[in-house]
Amino acid sequence: MTARQFVSPETGEDLAAIAGRVLPGVADGAERLQSWNLHLAARLGGSRSVGLVPSDIVFTEPPPPPLSTTR
Repeated sequence: MTARQFVSPETGEDLAAIAGRVLPGVADGAERLQSWNLHLAARLGGSRSVGLVPSDIVFTEPPPPPLSTTR
């Protein structure tokens, strides 16, 4: 298993700003980040514009696929 890439918010950044920084040119970048960071989505209550703190971890790539259970 490999570690997922992540960033921490810079002062004043929300998910939209982080998306612009780490996913330039991706139209739905903030929505992608929210879907990859359900821990933030739950805490922010659907608002992408408030609530991030510098110690937050924002994953910048989707979670890995589940491990196969077939042998």
